[in-house]
Amino acid sequence: MKIAEIRNIPANELQERLEAEVENYQQMRLNHSVSPLENPNLLRESRRTIARLKTVIHEIQRNNK
Repeated sequence: MKIAEIRNIPANELQERLEAEVENYQQMRLNHSVSPLENPNLLRESRRTIARLKTVIHEIQRNNK
């Protein structure tokens, strides 16, 4: 998910997306430790998406103060 797409998401939905993405990432890590994923780059992409979501949430919080 690109940063431009994330910025178009309503602010109240961002936190829900973040929680879902973190849960998905943790599940992928667990599955990867048991048996290797077909595409291990998905782990990296998931981490980056989480970071992007956190960045946009932080920007919104900073601008509201």
